[in-house]
Amino acid sequence: MKKILDMITGKMEKAFADAGYDASFGKVTVSNRPDLCQYQCNGAMAAAKQYRCAPIVVAKAVVEKLDGDDFSMCEAVMPGFINLKLSDSFLASYLEAMRTEADFGVEKCGQGKTIVVDYGGANVAKPLHIGHLRPAIIGEALKRICAFMGYHAIGDVHLGDWGLQMGLIIAELQERQPELPYFDPDFTGEYPKESPFTLTELEEIYPTASAKKTDPVFAEKAHTATYELQQGRRGYRAIWDHIMGVSLPDLRRIYDALDVHFEKWLGESDADPYIPAMIEDLKSRGLAVLSEGAWVIPVAEEADKKEVPPMILVKSDGSSIYATTDLATMVQRMQDWNPDKMLYITDKRQNLHFEQVFRAAKKSGIVKAETELEHVGHGTMNGKDGKPFKTREGGVLRLEQLVKDMTDFVRAKVVENKIVAEDEVEETTAKIALAALKYGDLSNQPTKDYNFDLERFAAFEGNTGPYILYTIVRIKSILAKYGPWEQLSIQAAANDYARDLMLAITKLSPTLEAALRTSSPNLICAYIYELSGAVNKFYHETRILGEADEGLKAGYIALIGLAKNILETCIGLLGFSAPEKM
Repeated sequence: MKKILDMITGKMEKAFADAGYDASFGKVTVSNRPDLCQYQCNGAMAAAKQYRCAPIVVAKAVVEKLDGDDFSMCEAVMPGFINLKLSDSFLASYLEAMRTEADFGVEKCGQGKTIVVDYGGANVAKPLHIGHLRPAIIGEALKRICAFMGYHAIGDVHLGDWGLQMGLIIAELQERQPELPYFDPDFTGEYPKESPFTLTELEEIYPTASAKKTDPVFAEKAHTATYELQQGRRGYRAIWDHIMGVSLPDLRRIYDALDVHFEKWLGESDADPYIPAMIEDLKSRGLAVLSEGAWVIPVAEEADKKEVPPMILVKSDGSSIYATTDLATMVQRMQDWNPDKMLYITDKRQNLHFEQVFRAAKKSGIVKAETELEHVGHGTMNGKDGKPFKTREGGVLRLEQLVKDMTDFVRAKVVENKIVAEDEVEETTAKIALAALKYGDLSNQPTKDYNFDLERFAAFEGNTGPYILYTIVRIKSILAKYGPWEQLSIQAAANDYARDLMLAITKLSPTLEAALRTSSPNLICAYIYELSGAVNKFYHETRILGEADEGLKAGYIALIGLAKNILETCIGLLGFSAPEKM
């Protein structure tokens, strides 16, 4: 289904052609003066130069060719603008098509394409902290948007499960329990199925070991353990299995609580088998060169306005780094899924890293020339005072605690205001809290920093998640009182508030396309805030259930029903849902 702006532009192009001018001048835009008109065309200004006449002459000639049934107003105004207002019948027929077509007639521009969305970036053996919030919820939203727009979308958590932290844990465990069979190189039996540590113990072991990195003796042990693990030492692989077995269920639990779900739980360890052959291939083709003992891939280009250092492939000590793993992960993804696009969501401080990796991938042919590679570098979440978010003790706040703080705050409001019955408090609280948390983040442009303000994000008024939910719940309540409504048809606007709501609804397709094109879920937030405002204005200014004319009432119900369906679809793309009552 065409976007409404494309349809109007098509009509305007035909009018230009019928008036004897080039059709390309017929581009229509949303009016920047909504008090005067809904849409406008400025093409007569440019056409006048080509055809050597006054712009107003062109504009008047074009207006005469426009179909009056489609517009309630089409006028040429000095010096040559064409102002338009859609007819109520045209607008109603467009919304009726949106109501009856699958997914509101949104064009599936990703149909037949595959995208891998790399987000989450959790490190095994470390608890998730607030720094993991943004990549998780931005990535989940972008993946859902891609899937809605037709892509086969694959979300991969890309675990940090193969680096030095594993060696640090092994070295610390050996110092604490040297008698364990994992450290006996001559042990040939079966290793214990039960882990030698609990999750709580593991979360204490890692920071203790990490603090010892400045000790050269311990650091050497950790590096050796990392190397031997990656070379396949049997006992260390068994410890690694225990670490994964203890960590992953907890990571899944927290991500599930955020309604964040990955199609693939792969990590750096899964890319490791691809590294040796990849490195040999890059060396043999002369793409990797020696530099101060390290193997690097030069990625600088003549057009660069700033220095782009070579990508380090193998360090001088023979070890691989994140860039190596990321490149090998691309080898794996191209082999397994041959995606049309790979989208990465991480902290914006990794911008240079991904610039190097992307260039190396293209230069080496690891990805095809037409494969899109994009990095969404997100900003940081700061405290209400604008400073880095810290606990009262000055440490990094755990993500689970942040979710709990928001949930506790919302629960208190739900109970105090007696929003729902006692047996519905927990379910309702969980949905409102998640909406407050996610919308509070996603309503900001991903690349920008923002301040976390629990009171503002959880407010039921203003540009917040709870306000959007309240709008949906209000519509649900009206529809429930009316009765069966799903088959009712959209009718011509009976008043200005209905017309404004209908115009707001028509912006769905261009909003989703822009959000996909620019990887910006905040555009959807802005759209549903505008749409919710239009719904509430219509509600306050119009007698809906009290309307005596049953035909008018049915049209009102169909209109708000369509708005509800669109709002629910959009919050689903953002990663949260609405309760039944508020």
